[in-house]
Amino acid sequence: MAEEKNKPENLKDTEVSDTKTAEATENAEAPKAAETTETYAKSGKKSKKHLEEVKAEEERQARKAETKAAEAAGEKPRGATPITRPKIERRGKKYQEAAKQIEKNKTYELREALELVQKTNPAKFDATVEAHVRLGVDPRQADQNIRSTVVLPHGNGKTVRVAVFAPLDEAKKAATAGADIAEDEEFLKRLEKGEIEFDVLIATPQYMPKLGKFARLLGPKGLMPNPKAGTVTTDIERAVKEAKAGKVEYRVDKQAIVHIGLGKTSFSIEDLLQNAETFFDSLKAQKPASLKGSYVKSIYLTSSMGPSVLVENIYN
Repeated sequence: MAEEKNKPENLKDTEVSDTKTAEATENAEAPKAAETTETYAKSGKKSKKHLEEVKAEEERQARKAETKAAEAAGEKPRGATPITRPKIERRGKKYQEAAKQIEKNKTYELREALELVQKTNPAKFDATVEAHVRLGVDPRQADQNIRSTVVLPHGNGKTVRVAVFAPLDEAKKAATAGADIAEDEEFLKRLEKGEIEFDVLIATPQYMPKLGKFARLLGPKGLMPNPKAGTVTTDIERAVKEAKAGKVEYRVDKQAIVHIGLGKTSFSIEDLLQNAETFFDSLKAQKPASLKGSYVKSIYLTSSMGPSVLVENIYN
């Protein structure tokens, strides 16, 4: 009987202890849940996106370290090594046939190189004969940032559309000299509409401030008049005649290379040779006085879609 009387009390004690244990467990889990729920900033180094990127970068670096360790131990890296074909095999059939006519690493005289460029032109159209000259200058320095113009004796084979923005009297003279567009204030209305129907723009110094608001339109296209290019001048007639006669601008790019078109493959060798010699004489005259070391490092000639020909460097 005594056992039966004590039984309910034991059950009550057990229930109470179970309840306390459950509460203790919930209280213990509550901080953990709070710990797992992290708060992130909307942006910056504590944002969720940034933390995920950092974690991904750490995993990438760990995989990279594993690969290096495997290579150092003489084990093969995971995955098959990709097979890359030589660059010449990825070219077209016509290009490959043309390239076979040029001896690799051989330097050619200028005349011989021009003949090869004409002969190895794979295009069906009248391609441009291009010259690519690597210089030993630093374009970041103002005195070594090569930029100039040259009038090719036989032109470059392109029909140049010339526009002139000048006072009415000068505009009339420009039209007589052969300008395609020669206008005063009406020219600004064309630019406001975004109409660019010219390849060269010539302006007088007094009219240059009016073109300032169109710098974003003209600048990226290389059409903004510039005194170094001879397109900001008071002698409008002469500038128009030179532009129509084949005056081209050349400048060094960020990789210290000058690119220029010397004519078309349909030109005679003599015409191309005279154009090339005129350009190289002009380029040689632009050699900076502060330059140490060689001025011209390498010269290559090519057609628009043909293989390149290494030219003998005699212009240092």
